Amino acid sequence: MTEKRRRHIGIAFFVLSLVFVGLGLLREEHLTVLKKAVAICLECIGIG
Repeated sequence: MTEKRRRHIGIAFFVLSLVFVGLGLLREEHLTVLKKAVAICLECIGIG
């Protein structure tokens, strides 16, 4: 595989990852992850 092709593949994956992060932010999935993380932490401490 040539260096130029490897670079193009890397850039394509980077752009694709940015698209997926953007879609997750638009769907407010970061809030769901935060809620689940808080619930797990409270269960570990024994409060929840």
